[in-house]
Amino acid sequence: MKNVLVLGAGLVSKPLVRYLLDQENVSVTMASRTVSKAEAIIGDHPKGKSLSLNINAPEGLDELIEASTVVISLLPYAFHVDIAKRCIRLKRHLITTSYVSADMKALDQSAKDAGVLLLNELGLDPGIDHMSAMQVIEAVKAGGGEIVSFRSYCGGLPAPDDDNNPLGYKFSWSPKGVILAGRNDAKYIDHGEVIYVPNSKLFSTHWPVFAPGVGEFDAYLNRDSTGYVEIYGLQGTKTMLRGTLRNYGWCPTWQKLVELGILCTDERSDLGSKTLADITAELVPPAEGQTLRKTVAQRLSIHPDSREMRNLAWIGLFDTIPIAENSNSLVDALSARLGELMPYKSGEKDMIVLLHEFLATYPGREKPRSIKASIVAFGEPEGDSAMARTVSLPAAVGTRLLIDGTIDLTGVHIPTVQPLYDPILAELGRLGIEVREYWAE
Repeated sequence: MKNVLVLGAGLVSKPLVRYLLDQENVSVTMASRTVSKAEAIIGDHPKGKSLSLNINAPEGLDELIEASTVVISLLPYAFHVDIAKRCIRLKRHLITTSYVSADMKALDQSAKDAGVLLLNELGLDPGIDHMSAMQVIEAVKAGGGEIVSFRSYCGGLPAPDDDNNPLGYKFSWSPKGVILAGRNDAKYIDHGEVIYVPNSKLFSTHWPVFAPGVGEFDAYLNRDSTGYVEIYGLQGTKTMLRGTLRNYGWCPTWQKLVELGILCTDERSDLGSKTLADITAELVPPAEGQTLRKTVAQRLSIHPDSREMRNLAWIGLFDTIPIAENSNSLVDALSARLGELMPYKSGEKDMIVLLHEFLATYPGREKPRSIKASIVAFGEPEGDSAMARTVSLPAAVGTRLLIDGTIDLTGVHIPTVQPLYDPILAELGRLGIEVREYWAE
């Protein structure tokens, strides 16, 4: 029996734990600050155990790691390097769904020396995006072709039947995480030119994208795309772009939230006595004789009855709605409010859309060949969300394949090599998370 230590019991962890407990030779120990969350996931399964662990004061963590074969960290990425160092010292493998940091990369040789695999970015985005892209890229190369353009998009959205609010979005993961992602600058390559887009223009830089089987979405840039030329081995490509998908209405409204200045992370101690309208009035003091709403519309250069202004009003930015308790910044206040307004209700489903668009040239072929690869996954009513399944099951599958010896790697890795992505994608397909490819002649 191989024991797997799962750190964290958040929204995406249940499918992972259930998959591992279904394996004959695997037991699971789940450690979480809120032990009741782990208990609810483990239930009364005879091979599962739940316990309390405060990762900020992790007494007993080394003992838990030593008693396991593989550690899966679903904690915030800031904890991963410390956990990785412990795993190296205790010669245990580690899997995360988070981006590899420079500090994690620096552990590569130490992990190899210890015979330990530190496998990161094994979720949805990052994760399935890497694996599904690499399968196409390697197939093109094997056929003598070269990728000259690569655009990749991913979005977690309400299923069409449950898309029923003005922003066309609901939260299947942390509202604050979504908001903080909206503070990033972006960079990409277009026809050989590196283009930088500051956060102030991130959401005004959006365009329509058609995804097979589900229709059209708005896309906007996702951080720095330029590094993926090297990650994917596409040194000949002229276009490299990674984007996020949303329903129409999100980008124009979010652009106005950025311009308003409410995406501020500065810590404050006075928010407990304020309302949302108070905050808006601080950011845009109302002109004499004007309503707050009209003043804001003038500052944002839009009509007071525009769609964007109606959306800001729907959020409550002009109302005397109390700021949520324990809000330490404007981002905290906004994330708490949006979390109240845009949850998934009982019976509602989410949807994951992942889409890659390639152009490939081949010797003797006059025009580039167009290739698409996509995944569309829906949540289960009263069951697991599509976000939970697509984020956690890759890590679960990778863990099983590591335990049974299918994966035999050491050092710091992400799933961009064939010994990782081929078997993981094959098992995900069996679980209903299937990549569909469309090769134009």
